[in-house]
Amino acid sequence: MDCRQILTLSPQPAGTGGPLRIVFADGPGRYVPGGAPFGSGDVGFTQGADLNLHEPGAVRALLGAALARGWQPEERRAVEVDGWPLLEAAAAVQAGDVGPESPVATAIKLQ
Repeated sequence: MDCRQILTLSPQPAGTGGPLRIVFADGPGRYVPGGAPFGSGDVGFTQGADLNLHEPGAVRALLGAALARGWQPEERRAVEVDGWPLLEAAAAVQAGDVGPESPVATAIKLQ
């Protein structure tokens, strides 16, 4: 079974760019929602960082990580990215484990 969680972000106001789809696919050493014991929106590494995609701070941190990795919100086409490379940086920002000069924190401030 191919379980995955997709977070879709759309630039505002509508029509100013294409959506960003951050995809978290199930695989060895990681989890996505699919029943107990995980809640809706929980994604993470079985031994490491995790986020709940229903929390605004987690979404904001993932947005900052995508921006720091080069996503351009004004791009007109839909963009799909693997969420796993973004997860640890986003979780560190949400937990307050990075300074304001980090690329992700800087990207969040710019938006």
